[in-house]
Amino acid sequence: MTAPEPGPTWRSDLSRALPRVVGVVLLLLVVAAALLLWFVVAPSAEQHGDPLASRVLLGVWRVLYDTQAPSLAVAVTAVAVALLAAAFVAVVENRAVTRARTSRRDRSRPLAARTVMEKTRGVWAGPVTVTVVIPAHDEAAILPETLRSLREQQPAPQRVVVVADNCTDDTAAVARAHGAEVHETVGNTQKKAGALNQVLRRLLPELGDNDAVLVMDADTTMDAGFLAAAVRRMTEDRALMAVGGVFYGEPGHGLLGLLQRNEYTRYGRGIARRRGRVFVLTGTATVFRPRALRAVAAARGRALPGTPGDVYDTAALTEDNELTIALKSLGALMVSPSECTVVTELMPTWRALWAQRLRWQRGALENIGAYGLTPSTFRYWAQQFGLGYGGVALASYFALVVITMLAIDQWVWYPFWLGLGGVFALERVVTVWRGGWRARLLAVTVLPELLFDMFLNLVYLRSVVDITLGRQTTWNHVQHAPRARTAPEPVLEPIPEPLPAGA
Repeated sequence: MTAPEPGPTWRSDLSRALPRVVGVVLLLLVVAAALLLWFVVAPSAEQHGDPLASRVLLGVWRVLYDTQAPSLAVAVTAVAVALLAAAFVAVVENRAVTRARTSRRDRSRPLAARTVMEKTRGVWAGPVTVTVVIPAHDEAAILPETLRSLREQQPAPQRVVVVADNCTDDTAAVARAHGAEVHETVGNTQKKAGALNQVLRRLLPELGDNDAVLVMDADTTMDAGFLAAAVRRMTEDRALMAVGGVFYGEPGHGLLGLLQRNEYTRYGRGIARRRGRVFVLTGTATVFRPRALRAVAAARGRALPGTPGDVYDTAALTEDNELTIALKSLGALMVSPSECTVVTELMPTWRALWAQRLRWQRGALENIGAYGLTPSTFRYWAQQFGLGYGGVALASYFALVVITMLAIDQWVWYPFWLGLGGVFALERVVTVWRGGWRARLLAVTVLPELLFDMFLNLVYLRSVVDITLGRQTTWNHVQHAPRARTAPEPVLEPIPEPLPAGA
């Protein structure tokens, strides 16, 4: 592995402080945006031609409410602001992608498409092969199904290496029984990232530029055609540094499972609408070129956070999200094709889901705090701002519904809000249509998914509090039961193949 070049260390005083206050910064921006909206809308309500109805609640609180629809000017302004904000984020992201493709800055963007194409022109690195690396901690129960899905790929992977990390069960024996190589970690105290660093430190020097590395979770099963699509993409475009998977939820787990499957189905639809443009190179299954992983390891501690020589930053709670940002920062070209799908585990209980999402959310905040606001991270900042603002909006909505019900003597049907609610329900159904009739039925009822969103908003708020106070978090490993071989449910209808996309 290439040794990092000498230069300034990554973590300045500012970069160490920002991850701690990133949540507070985002919340302040959210509150400022909400107050700005309030000051814009309030005058129009006060100038309404009809008198406002009033009611005294709990003997002390006088509530004013308007039974009329918002004025056309207010509605048009709200829509225009939303569209302009979305367009601004898209323009910044597209500009970052274009710069990543065309950059000639070899030191800061060694993975830019133009740089890679120039360095590999006229060089034949052989056919694209795949070495699979599966980090596993006490996964003996579900590992056979994961390995089975790999054997059924065409072309089959050249090697499968199971990284048995501090296992107390028969993970290593099960892996060997199913034909996989086993690498047992030595003294690893840094969870999944540390285990992957150990095996990649040994593997990467042995691999050529076309000997791709597939990193996948032990609780993931790969759909037919994944490797074929990934190999084809990397064969056709030697500047392509990574091919990420699109994940869907496993069957079962009742209402909680269905809520998670709907969430993942919407995520997959969003990736398809972005024409495969990567948001996160999911840890469930992603294929990397060795050149990309070597470049990240060489840049750690200098241009990227982390320890020099490590592919994964062991300080990151969400190592896949952090590695995605690292690759984007180095100019890498990446794609998540709609045919590269995997089925991944769902959390069986609300407690397990809370622990999982708290780790994800806090990790996302820490990652953007570590990297700061750059063209490569702008969309991630915008997403976190949107999550915070959406939390305020949803909480306000529930509060206003309760206040309205207490303030009026009889139920009043508001045509404007009924129409708006109908449009929202339609959007909910359309975005999960591929999930089957159960997904559509849940979506059209609206309320369960709104409550699920409120649950995620509470996770967001808790993560902000924890990161600000410096509280530690844990992985909370879920013990899996043996998984029977079944067809994925729901059956997903095909999406048109996306056009070639950038990072």
